[in-house]
Amino acid sequence: MFQEEDWREALEADGTVRDGAQVAELTDLMDLSAWGEDARLISRREHPHPGAQLSLFDTAEGFRHTCFITNASALDFDAAALECRHRGHARVEDRVRCWKDCGLQNLPFASFTQNLAWVATSLIAGVLIAWTQMTCLDGGLKVAEPNTFRYRLLHIGAVLVRRGRRLILRLDETWPWAGALRRAFLRLRTAFP
Repeated sequence: MFQEEDWREALEADGTVRDGAQVAELTDLMDLSAWGEDARLISRREHPHPGAQLSLFDTAEGFRHTCFITNASALDFDAAALECRHRGHARVEDRVRCWKDCGLQNLPFASFTQNLAWVATSLIAGVLIAWTQMTCLDGGLKVAEPNTFRYRLLHIGAVLVRRGRRLILRLDETWPWAGALRRAFLRLRTAFP
């Protein structure tokens, strides 16, 4: 029987306790034979952020619950370590979702070779956006979806002028995100002098 005492504190990637989150292993409460002999069911509960949509089950206790199944029992991790590892993997799935927005959603050609080039180009675009966000941006643009990133930074009106053997990029000053793009160029210049 599962009790309230079976919940343990969740961990952050650096090993510190995750504030307001608990983890429990529910493997013994479910039949996981269809998932393989090493399958484990881990659950996390935490207080939801303001404005979060809660299910009927979540509103009864005031926690948001998340479950996942893993076959990592061979690694001999406890439930808290597995949950931390799983949460870190969500970032990878988020990148895959963003790459789909960069052209991986559809393969437009009939030829395998042409689609192979399309996939390579889409992945390069996704990596460039991720790298730019990590290196050059801050605030909301650092975590913006590709569509928002494209609209705010790549749709800005600009003119490339030559003055005294130097190329100067003049941005449309009325564009609401012109300052963010200017700061991004400065960060890029200071990151790689």
